Amino acid sequence: MMFPHLSEVQSSFVLITLLAGFGLVLPAVVDRTNVLHRCLLLSLAALLAARYAVWRITETVAPFGLTLDMLASWSLLALEMLALVGSLSAFLIMSRLKLRSDEATQHAGWWGAKSPKVSILIATYNETLDVLERTVIGAKSLRHDNKEVLILDDGRRDWLRDYCEKQGVRYVRRPDNKGSKAGNINHTLGLLAQDPVPPDFIAVLDADFVPHRGFISRSMALFHDPEVGLVQTPQHFFNADPIQHNMGLSRSYPDEQRFFFDHMQPSRDGWGIAFCCGTSSMARWSAIQEIGGFPTESITEDFMLTLTLQNAGWKSVYLAEPLTEGLAPEGLKEYVTQRARWCLGLMQIARSSLGPLARNNLRLRDRWSVTDSVFYWLTTFPFRIAAIVYPLLYWFGNITVVDARLPDVISYFGAYYIWILIVLNLLSRGMVVPILNDVSQLIGAIPISRAAIVGLLKPKGHPFSVTAKGGDRSRIVVQWRMMAPFAAMLLLTLLGLTIGIFSDRFAFNDAGDGKAVVLFWTIYNLFVLSVTIIACIELPRRERHVADAPEKAEFITGDTRRNLWITSLKSDTVRLRGQPFPEGTRGHLRIADIGDVEGYVIARLPDGARLHLLPTDPQREALLLRFYAEDNMPGVSRVRTAALLGDIARRLSFNSGSS
Repeated sequence: MMFPHLSEVQSSFVLITLLAGFGLVLPAVVDRTNVLHRCLLLSLAALLAARYAVWRITETVAPFGLTLDMLASWSLLALEMLALVGSLSAFLIMSRLKLRSDEATQHAGWWGAKSPKVSILIATYNETLDVLERTVIGAKSLRHDNKEVLILDDGRRDWLRDYCEKQGVRYVRRPDNKGSKAGNINHTLGLLAQDPVPPDFIAVLDADFVPHRGFISRSMALFHDPEVGLVQTPQHFFNADPIQHNMGLSRSYPDEQRFFFDHMQPSRDGWGIAFCCGTSSMARWSAIQEIGGFPTESITEDFMLTLTLQNAGWKSVYLAEPLTEGLAPEGLKEYVTQRARWCLGLMQIARSSLGPLARNNLRLRDRWSVTDSVFYWLTTFPFRIAAIVYPLLYWFGNITVVDARLPDVISYFGAYYIWILIVLNLLSRGMVVPILNDVSQLIGAIPISRAAIVGLLKPKGHPFSVTAKGGDRSRIVVQWRMMAPFAAMLLLTLLGLTIGIFSDRFAFNDAGDGKAVVLFWTIYNLFVLSVTIIACIELPRRERHVADAPEKAEFITGDTRRNLWITSLKSDTVRLRGQPFPEGTRGHLRIADIGDVEGYVIARLPDGARLHLLPTDPQREALLLRFYAEDNMPGVSRVRTAALLGDIARRLSFNSGSS
């Protein structure tokens, strides 16, 4: 698009400005739940993507020949085009949306006076008691009356057997760990099949996931359709994931999985391809029996369970309501290990009997579902590494990777990129933040890329890696091994940029505008790498779950009663505001719905005090239920821009102060 009185660069910026201005108007006229609106927005995104791809292929790559320029240019193009195919697939998925809350409400209690029997399976291996007890207590307190809680202990721990006996829940232990989590569940399914009255439905919870009181009743409402074999609900987290926490963004930036659970899964459900994510799901007993239990061909048995059910003619559906909350990986190593395991398991599925190219009964859309996931894991993370490495080829090797004019880059790439940001943030309520999204991908890109390639080439023979939860997180830990490649790339990028700007001794090709493109690309990479390095510095974790809002309480000391405000409540400590108290003061704190909890002041504060609580066992259970089992949503579901900027500034100032 050219304007006669403007230069090419100015004309390109006019196009970007028009798109950005159009984006400001869209929230007032677009209904993100309207499928037609979504289709129009994403169709334009696809057209701009195709326009960009044609330009990249025809005008920006090196000519054919036995040169390093050709090898570098075409290899980057191949990676980028594969990633673009994955993006187009995601756009198509997001063009639909299925929200089932009204359906669940309409069919609540469809089973009538006699409640179906539900067995709640909690698989555990090495979790500690403080992790397990809140899950057990939450499961026991579910509103559904005809239920049984089972603890599936692959760690074979006597103390856990004794705890289950005390809590009145069923303890299951098997002689070996064959088949990992799926094998553990299958062993229990065999025992349930021998019961005088087997269950009608089973619910699966990870050991660190607490069900909200309405988890069973809301999920089971969707089984009114006799063809539904599985209902998946989203996973929410009561603690910050490592990127949120290490960047100090837990109050302003959603956890990394929110986009998937809150937006991709409802869109997948619109196509009938929502899939099981393990915990927080329910399945029909007869459907699981028909397919012979949980599949064990993949270490991600949940996704494969979905395909196995669909292969047998059963439907999997998704209920986008916060019905459970659990513990996100607290350390970066666990965070990356978990995602690399998901990637490896998906590649195993792609090479299995239920892969997209295998002979089976899967629908075309089911094959597309697997293919889309393969493209995500196999292209997103290698391309993120390539985006950091390829500019270095120009600075150090005189290799022109992208031979492009600046006006064209702004017009073709800029228009596509700006529109994608506008549309995705409109549809996801502002969850796509440049740099932070890149960091979340880059931080695990190396092991995930390795897992993707290894999983495709050698799908069998890989052990199941358990994600560690809990443990001492009370000090700063620098993940040097994870940080090392990013620090090396940052130093190389800085060195290359310095050489390119200040030294004329290196006879670089006259890349013209191409050099400006690489310069901008390099500076952007410096920001991404710097933030990634900061994210590798793990900050102390002293709190896992706090009250969402202040509340009134009464502190009783002797004959004196004082009305105060609770501003931070945990199961063993509480922060009071309203009046200071001397250290050592003992009394009872009257908390709504909990009662009078004994406690003593451990720290006098200018406007209050911090108390150590001494709850009785029933009070402790009541506190755990209050924290984890109420029907609300922990954390944040969308970006709070002003708060995000403030949090980033505080995190950077903390780093400066530490150094």
